[in-house]
Amino acid sequence: MDSEEALWKKRLGELADKAYNNGQYLFTGFLSAAELDLYYCMERELSYVPISVFGGTADCERVMLRFGSEEFCGYEEAFPIQCIEISPLVEKFGEELGHRDYLGALMKLGIERGTLGDIIVIGKHAFLFCTERMAPYIIEHLDKVRHTNVKCQIAQKVPESTITRRERRIVQVSAARADSIIAKVYNLSRSGSVELFRSKRVFVNGRLSENNGGQLKSGDKVSVRGFGRFQFVEISGETRKGKLNVAVDISC
Repeated sequence: MDSEEALWKKRLGELADKAYNNGQYLFTGFLSAAELDLYYCMERELSYVPISVFGGTADCERVMLRFGSEEFCGYEEAFPIQCIEISPLVEKFGEELGHRDYLGALMKLGIERGTLGDIIVIGKHAFLFCTERMAPYIIEHLDKVRHTNVKCQIAQKVPESTITRRERRIVQVSAARADSIIAKVYNLSRSGSVELFRSKRVFVNGRLSENNGGQLKSGDKVSVRGFGRFQFVEISGETRKGKLNVAVDISC
């Protein structure tokens, strides 16, 4: 375990102890996939205090941890998350912007990554989840993304999911192994797919997966850093040559 991992695990233990001893809610910032996986590795150790996971809407990759519950603390406290809608100042002049464009503009403002959650791009608009404390600063200071002048406001309607479009695809594999399916989905060689596991870039249902030969099950959500996300749907049949037809929903 490196020093950063050790410090993060120590921090989680301190938050759990404080929430337990004081009977109060405590929250982390938005976590990366690797930070969330380290929490899952400690889940049993921290089970003496209720902990829930949320990022603002369904399917969020970047999430917060909340230490405490209504039953445990005696009151309810929501996650301190706001959703900001970022839209062109003049719609017809707005560019077709991507996730990196919005994130880059936010980083230029000197904002810490842990205060920012998922960014959902829908057409020329984006929906950003952020901490309640950071929301006013973003609304006041974010006025341009690439060449497009933008305005920011608290979203009147929060997207129900981070996934705006899914593409159903059938891939043929010899077995429903994670590395085989990832290789087919992203047009990689088998060795290239295995290397993703070795470099700790594959997460299944939010947990780091280093078992490239593991079998995927219906409903499993796979995230590959640098490539994207997909959900394993089912084995839909078998070819005459004995290969499996596997249905996956790829997030676009």
